[in-house]
Amino acid sequence: MLIRDYKDDPYLSLLRPLVEAYLAFYRVGNRHIQSLGLTPGQFDVIAELEGTKGLTCAELSEQTLTTKGTLTGVLDRLEQRGLIRRGQVDGDRRATRVQLTSKGVDLFQEVFPAHAEFIRPFFAQALNASEIQIAKRLLRRVRDSFEGMIVSSEKEHSKIRPTGQKRRSLNVRKVGENKKRKPTSESVKKNT
Repeated sequence: MLIRDYKDDPYLSLLRPLVEAYLAFYRVGNRHIQSLGLTPGQFDVIAELEGTKGLTCAELSEQTLTTKGTLTGVLDRLEQRGLIRRGQVDGDRRATRVQLTSKGVDLFQEVFPAHAEFIRPFFAQALNASEIQIAKRLLRRVRDSFEGMIVSSEKEHSKIRPTGQKRRSLNVRKVGENKKRKPTSESVKKNT
């Protein structure tokens, strides 16, 4: 098979700057979150729970950047610190509802504005207001394109699955699906 010269490929040339920007943001943002006494996963969970009457573990897993396997440990540590409480969901004995305690709300009100103000100057230095809108639109289009490919790949994969084999679900949105979410540490960082 003949290997094409990819050095001048305009699409692939975007990969390195995209990943480098994400990694720089991730390192600086996480360092600041940790200086506030939280892990990034804990910060994300607290940000998602704030202003709600609680979310189920399934909802939290879907709305945060924390994997299902990691979420239980994050919730355990937040509960030990008295920042959340877990309870049953009416009508569904298998589900657990997670809520912020008053101590958790107080912590959110202290750390979320501090983190937003810490992150804002990095974006303000790089982009003006109109460039931010353009960047958001373009990044969402790239995200939706990849998520659409995952959905398509999963559909194709399910067609060729041997009979009787269970399908592993992927937690992805359909292309164009625009789910309303509360601002999280990530979305604030993206939107500021």
